[in-house]
Amino acid sequence: MSHQQITTLLVANRGEIACRVMRTAKALGLRTVAVHSTIDANARHVREADMAVDLGGAKPADSYLLVDKIIAAAKASGAQAIHPGYGFLSENAGFARAIEAAGLVFLGPPASAIDAMGSKSAAKALMEDAGVPLVPGYHGEAQDVETFRVAAERIGYPVLLKAAAGGGGKGMKVVEREAELAEALQSAQREAQSAFGDSRMLVEKYVLKPRHVEIQVFADQHGNCLYLNERDCSIQRRHQKVVEEAPAPGLSPELRQAMGEAAVKAAQAIGYVGAGTVEFLLDARGQFFFMEMNTRLQVEHPVTEAITGLDLVAWQIRVARGEALPLSQAQVPLNGHAIEVRLYAEDPQNDFLPASGTLALYREPANGPGRRVDSGVAEGDEVSPFYDPMLGKLIAWGENREEARQRLLAMLDETAVGGFKTNLAFLRRILAHPAFAAEELDTGFIARHQDVLLPAPAELPEAFWQLAADAWLQSEPQQLRHDDYHSPWSARSGWRAGLPAETELHLCSGEHEHKARPSGQAKLVGERLTCRSQLAGDQTPQFQHRLQAIRQGNTLYLEWHGELHPISRFDPIAAAEASHAHHGGLTAPMNGSIVRVLVEPGQVVEAGTALVVLEAMKMEHSIRAPHAGTVKALYCGEGDMVSEGAALVELEQTSA
Repeated sequence: MSHQQITTLLVANRGEIACRVMRTAKALGLRTVAVHSTIDANARHVREADMAVDLGGAKPADSYLLVDKIIAAAKASGAQAIHPGYGFLSENAGFARAIEAAGLVFLGPPASAIDAMGSKSAAKALMEDAGVPLVPGYHGEAQDVETFRVAAERIGYPVLLKAAAGGGGKGMKVVEREAELAEALQSAQREAQSAFGDSRMLVEKYVLKPRHVEIQVFADQHGNCLYLNERDCSIQRRHQKVVEEAPAPGLSPELRQAMGEAAVKAAQAIGYVGAGTVEFLLDARGQFFFMEMNTRLQVEHPVTEAITGLDLVAWQIRVARGEALPLSQAQVPLNGHAIEVRLYAEDPQNDFLPASGTLALYREPANGPGRRVDSGVAEGDEVSPFYDPMLGKLIAWGENREEARQRLLAMLDETAVGGFKTNLAFLRRILAHPAFAAEELDTGFIARHQDVLLPAPAELPEAFWQLAADAWLQSEPQQLRHDDYHSPWSARSGWRAGLPAETELHLCSGEHEHKARPSGQAKLVGERLTCRSQLAGDQTPQFQHRLQAIRQGNTLYLEWHGELHPISRFDPIAAAEASHAHHGGLTAPMNGSIVRVLVEPGQVVEAGTALVVLEAMKMEHSIRAPHAGTVKALYCGEGDMVSEGAALVELEQTSA
């Protein structure tokens, strides 16, 4: 095998994975090239690259999915190799072939392997021939709704629709009954087309209470292939992984070996090269079923790196150069335990709708032993509605699982994000849950513990507002008299001549407004507010709490029960005038584009009827009628870009 020279690497992706790949490339002495859409011109992956090429556009179809432009960028920049990251074109066989035809190196498997495994349908057939157990399903070529209806009836509801060409929860729908099938199929096909440029679907039995356990495999160009242990990715919502860990808790060495050897056989059967993941469903009896193979590096690869001490991107580069794998199967390490969480811009209280906007506040946890942060953003960046809403990943390693869990909880406590909703507090509640600590893992974990993980928003108590007033006053820029720095008029204490000190602030946090007076019992030092515990409802005033309290311009971010609440001062008169001018109607829950308008003015609709379909972050969201009524007006059309809060439909309620 001839040695392939790679001195310059183009990363055909964005966000945290682009930053992570470039970090290893630079450590190996390679020059790095970023590509970006027009709206990503100032994104972090662009800032960290040695060179950047503008692909134009905004949506993935107009930028990161343009094969010809990416190859032209590689040639123009002098890159010999292209790393696809994950998502976008990472499992596109046409992309791999185009790179090879251009005389460049693809840091992934051969196009033939992507064809065999990148299509979930083809992979299922291949595994069936190899004798690997499969979940009952239909993986055929016919894509009409009647074919899926017959297949679903044969399999038995509930069934799972999945995009044949992709992953990450895009183009994936659980269908509970036949009446829901047609609409779910159409929506899943549109999502798949938008995310992967391929609308083909498969359907399979929705297995109840399974664990999601996947095997990391790696192969070189010399016929060597091994597995680098396994990961448990059972904590999911909407089929999107939220928490991942390695190794899988409770997996016996015998089962690990059986699953690992099955994964290696699958990879060898298709002449695999590079990093790949074979995903299995594992039931309570220890039986495993082949689900799919991801022919790329996975989002959750850092937990494998943490327990093996290996750099998988460095391995990808070395294998692409023609080098042999540096270890044998018996030499693969398995040290300690690692857990990763995905930090998303989304609103867990509102069905996890993606969020976008300016990242007004962003603080990562401190570095240290067993701590790692892979992120793709920095404070002040814009988070766009066009791409996946993941901000980054926090990874903790420990000598054992409990040590890793506690370390990751501490990292989450040190993390601060402001400017839009995130899943930060939700992640903390998962890791802190006794069932998670007790290793009670399956894909229904979040739904089963929903009351604890997604509590109803509570009214902010008086104690919160008192602390907010304390922190606000103490974080205000000092208004000094330049002729007398010691004048009482310079103080922020509410001092009044001959009267008790008193300050009253009109504060708001989200939709909550309050007239607050400071308690005088809390002290702000740096970005931590120290307060007596009785203010938080405790009866032991000797005990003190330290809460995050971070001032960014005209906004104060105050921690309360694990969540950061943005606080600002407001003018109650101006707020009242603005509320009178508000335009009624159903509004956009986030920035996005209108893909379907399903009603017209004058149409009478029932409660729950889908009115408009909005696409954001590569997922579709239906705007439904909250009550029966008549559509009075439409304020949007198909193809329109809309901002969060924009009026979409005016619906007049049917009188009783």
